[in-house]
Amino acid sequence: MFKNKYLYVFLHIIMWIGYTALPLLNAFQNDSSRTRVNPYTNTTYWLYVSISSIILFYINSEVLFPKIYKKQPIRYFLSLIAVIMVLLWGRYFVRITFVGSDINKSLFYVNAFIQYLYVFGISASYCFFSDYQKQQEIQRENENERLKSELSFLRSQISPHFMFNLMNSLVSLNRKKSDLVEPVLLKMADLLRYMLYEKDDKRISLENEVKYLSNYIDLQKVRFGDYVKIEFDVKSMGSSKSIEPMLLIPFVENAFKHGVGMIENPFIQVELEATNNELRFKVINKFSNDKKEAKDGASGIGLNNVKRRLELLYPKQYVLNVSESENLYTTDLKINFK
Repeated sequence: MFKNKYLYVFLHIIMWIGYTALPLLNAFQNDSSRTRVNPYTNTTYWLYVSISSIILFYINSEVLFPKIYKKQPIRYFLSLIAVIMVLLWGRYFVRITFVGSDINKSLFYVNAFIQYLYVFGISASYCFFSDYQKQQEIQRENENERLKSELSFLRSQISPHFMFNLMNSLVSLNRKKSDLVEPVLLKMADLLRYMLYEKDDKRISLENEVKYLSNYIDLQKVRFGDYVKIEFDVKSMGSSKSIEPMLLIPFVENAFKHGVGMIENPFIQVELEATNNELRFKVINKFSNDKKEAKDGASGIGLNNVKRRLELLYPKQYVLNVSESENLYTTDLKINFK
């Protein structure tokens, strides 16, 4: 139930000290004029009652409940009754041997049974609660493993999808027999190096992610030249936070995919601002309502991928707004760092 085993032991010790001390406190507070001797003033009897209660508690919680109850409930209750009967007989024997035989036998067994029943109730409650906690922990572990597997799959989709877009850029330059192919290849090498060595890390510095974005945008500037007005504005980098690698690039890719071509005076604007508490990332591109694009099989993979990754990595920590107005497509992402 408790992850810290020392805390677990300490709490159990405190519980049993409190439980076993109560009969003693009651015995010594009784009126001294009473003729009948309180049996708990006898050390042997008090020890037996205390130890037998502890035995009942742990036999039920550590043996009977986990090993028998769920498989054979009838056998569980029969075994429990047998344990209580043995403890009752032993308690009676100690009572008449070390305290005296001046007792009402029937009343003694009723009182002792009620006391053991009380101990069993505490033990059963502990068992059910502990079992519930374990089941919840197993469910959380299974859910975490499922999310890790899904996130790993989403990450694995990024490389081929990104390579697909890069190759399209390279093919476009090659068709023009451009002398810019070589610098573009060098830029691609830097991007691929980033993907190879940092994509599989859990988190990377925000500074490295921004550098990666800058390299990608520089590559697109080489490709399009003056045809597309491209702005990349880093307003503030006052954050030392880490971020999921390649989380921001799909938004920029989408802008270049749909914001160039048969569009008059195309432009793409990328803004990034980071503080210790928040990341703000905005991408704006021009688009044409009259343009009907022939979508390939990879269309939409990037954005759907990153949206799912945001849900997995930053639940209730992000706001993503996508809007269209006056031939402008705006993606506005805000992530709150905990």
